[in-house]
Amino acid sequence: MTRDDAAALHPATRRVVAHRHGPGGPPCPVSQGTSDAAGHSETVAEETPVAITYNGHSFAVMMASPSDLTDFALGFSLSEGVVESAEEFLGVEVVPLKRGVELVVRIVESRALALRARHRALAGRTGCGLCGVDSIAEAMRPIPRLTVETRISAAAIDRAVAAFPAEQPLNRRTGATHAAAFADLSGAIRLLREDVGRHNALDKLIGGLAVGGIDPASGFIVVSSRCSYEMVHKTASAGAPLVTSVSAPTGLAVELAEKVGVALVAFARDGRFTVYAGCERITE
Repeated sequence: MTRDDAAALHPATRRVVAHRHGPGGPPCPVSQGTSDAAGHSETVAEETPVAITYNGHSFAVMMASPSDLTDFALGFSLSEGVVESAEEFLGVEVVPLKRGVELVVRIVESRALALRARHRALAGRTGCGLCGVDSIAEAMRPIPRLTVETRISAAAIDRAVAAFPAEQPLNRRTGATHAAAFADLSGAIRLLREDVGRHNALDKLIGGLAVGGIDPASGFIVVSSRCSYEMVHKTASAGAPLVTSVSAPTGLAVELAEKVGVALVAFARDGRFTVYAGCERITE
């Protein structure tokens, strides 16, 4: 199934009837005889159960935006350590269901056998990156320190953050989605993905980079959400040297960023930002 076929079967938005309230506004339900008596139509973001199976075995069910699902399957597989490289990901079929979508993924058999041994089953709520992990060791899965020496200018970070909102068409229509973008060393946004879940958006971006043959070490990642441990972990697993968040980081995210050599920039907005880890990667 193509990306367009999946989008047609499960659109990322829907139209609903809503009633606006405010000072002096009509009560709900709106009384007859006013201009808003029947309400008005608004666009809201859709979220859909997305089941992921590997070589015929169920692995995860996540609530996600039903768009860019091929990228999601690949990015999720890479960031969760299901496969170590895109070459071990043999393909995915997007199967529409009555109340959701199934991603039927094929991976090399050695990876499938290792996955079954992990006995991991995710039942993910929207935006939850670690739901269902059955041990602390699995949640805190170690990751190698980055060896790339990429440095990013403050001007490039400012440029990417300034361009970030305009590259989010789904959020402009709904106000309900997160985004993850990849910017090159000049700060130009090369790729962006959106989803109702912040981890899902980053997984889609990681998958899109792999599909497009873009080296994550050749730029940096910008995310619309707070920067949690899991967001840093996914950034590092992809090989990107810096993650920039428009919101706050968590303490564990800062600790992990320092440990794995990822620069962590947060509160990036209005031409300013705060560096919490990896100052050596930022140039003036």
